[in-house]
Amino acid sequence: MQEKDLIHLLVEIRDLHREHLEEYRRVTQESLELQRRAVRRQEQFGRLYRKDLAAWALLVIASVLFVDWLCGCFC
Repeated sequence: MQEKDLIHLLVEIRDLHREHLEEYRRVTQESLELQRRAVRRQEQFGRLYRKDLAAWALLVIASVLFVDWLCGCFC
């Protein structure tokens, strides 16, 4: 009887260990996917930031040239 109980206990431990390992793999994969998404989003925001910065730079340059042209016309 004791041997059967020991075998049953070992089988139960093994099964729980397998379940735990499978859950660990699932959570690890999910975490990895979230990290990949975060990296892609950062890359997208970086590209958007560069485009915005370029647009603002052109706007400032155009404004400075316009003010310079106005001063030249009225002076």
